[in-house]
Amino acid sequence: MANGTTYKTCGCRDETTGKKLGKTCPKLRRSGGNRDRWSSTHGTWAYQLELPPHADGRRRTPLRRQGFATLEDAEAELDHARGLLALDEDLHTGRKICELMLSVLKDTKALPPIEEVRKKVRTRQDLNQTVTVAEWMAEFLKRKRKIDPTTRRSYEAHIRLYFIPYLGDIRLDRLRVSDIGGMFDAIEEFNDVIAAARASDDPARREKVKYRRPVGPATMHRIRATLRHALNVAIKQDRLIDFNPAAVVELPDAKPPKALVWTDERATEWSNGFQRQLAAERERRGDRPFNPVGVYISTPRPSPVMVWTPKQTSVFLARAATHRLYALYRLIALRGLRRGEAVGLRWKDVDLKAGTAGVHWQITQLSWQPIQGRPKTEASDRTIALDEETIQVLRAHRKRQAAEQLAAGKDWTDSGFVFTDELGQPLHPQHVSDQFYLLSSQAGLPPVRLHDLRHGAASLMLAAGVELKVVQETLGHVSSTFTRDTYTSVYPEVARAAAESTAAMIAPPVTAGEGQLVSLPDRTGLATS
Repeated sequence: MANGTTYKTCGCRDETTGKKLGKTCPKLRRSGGNRDRWSSTHGTWAYQLELPPHADGRRRTPLRRQGFATLEDAEAELDHARGLLALDEDLHTGRKICELMLSVLKDTKALPPIEEVRKKVRTRQDLNQTVTVAEWMAEFLKRKRKIDPTTRRSYEAHIRLYFIPYLGDIRLDRLRVSDIGGMFDAIEEFNDVIAAARASDDPARREKVKYRRPVGPATMHRIRATLRHALNVAIKQDRLIDFNPAAVVELPDAKPPKALVWTDERATEWSNGFQRQLAAERERRGDRPFNPVGVYISTPRPSPVMVWTPKQTSVFLARAATHRLYALYRLIALRGLRRGEAVGLRWKDVDLKAGTAGVHWQITQLSWQPIQGRPKTEASDRTIALDEETIQVLRAHRKRQAAEQLAAGKDWTDSGFVFTDELGQPLHPQHVSDQFYLLSSQAGLPPVRLHDLRHGAASLMLAAGVELKVVQETLGHVSSTFTRDTYTSVYPEVARAAAESTAAMIAPPVTAGEGQLVSLPDRTGLATS
């Protein structure tokens, strides 16, 4: 391949023929007969470079570029072009590089960066293909055919709300760590916008953020995980990039909130706040009716994750005992079922004689739509043991369901689920949560989430002396470490009993008389005072 040459040229024309003189113009040389010296005021520098032939062997027109102010500028771009053509010795690849050079020159009037092309050559990418982040995200979603509907919904939300607005127009192979960091900065700034709009007296401002919630650290980590996964697919499957910038973006720690027990002090403080918010809502509403359960749920708590004491759990179960879903809430409170697992429990998986229940199905919620499916992990697909009282409660529930079937007659649907509505249809998961909050408020208890009953169940089991491994398997966790670190809380009475037990191991000091300690011999040989 030719090395290429540099030369000087101009736009002057022959006075007789009108043809351009180009590099033959006599003004390009300095006067005085020195043919080796170029004029510093006339013409511009240019270069010419031979290019690889076409696939059929036809000679390709040389690459000619002019308009450079200095010889150094022309030589620099000539070296750039040589470097591109030297990236791969394969003739086919060389032709592709040549076509890329000509295409980019036509569009941008500049050669593509050598490192960018080197990366594409090394990873065997289509050199003439440029993919934006938005285009890749659409392709990424198409390829994720076998994912859980809730996971797909999460991916779609992250792409729609964050990746496309903040990163969509960026070429995938030019996505930088700073671009992703800027996206998270923008998300934090929008958190402030949401907070200000919600606190505003302007209904129009509040309406704009009606369905937007501030993005917390844990959600940011999930957003980054989605982006990291999508970019890893681009690396492994298509080799569109060879570095994942999402993997090195630093975010604040996303530690899960610590579960706290509703001690008497915390419950009293919360109750005072609830009464104040309730009075404020009554004053704001005037004669208009409102649902106090909404105030009950929204009153701030010491932690997003709160756990009832055993006594408080007993109060709730006593209040729920007459409710048609009492058996469901008892299973969650004592056996730690997830909401979807409890709603998805089937009679064919329950053996009341053996005292077991198989958790092999669940009903989750996708937006508002209930979705039936298998448990998400192998550990979640399990069989749990039932205590005798729960067995009796389930027997009574089955009799009540049989009476409802008789009353419904031909309108009854034999769905096979343990917990149904009055016509045999499976329950909507949100209905279970709504009834739970209603019963909790009626029982006069401080609020917990329905899912927090799992924390309570784990803590109850451990306080009762159940081995951690058994607790892990009952809850359906892969790791006992996760169970210990996430789903357990220490009840005050258990902590106090442990303190007393520990202190009882130490004998009280021996006294010679009231207020006087007996001196013991110094076995170390050192003086004592």
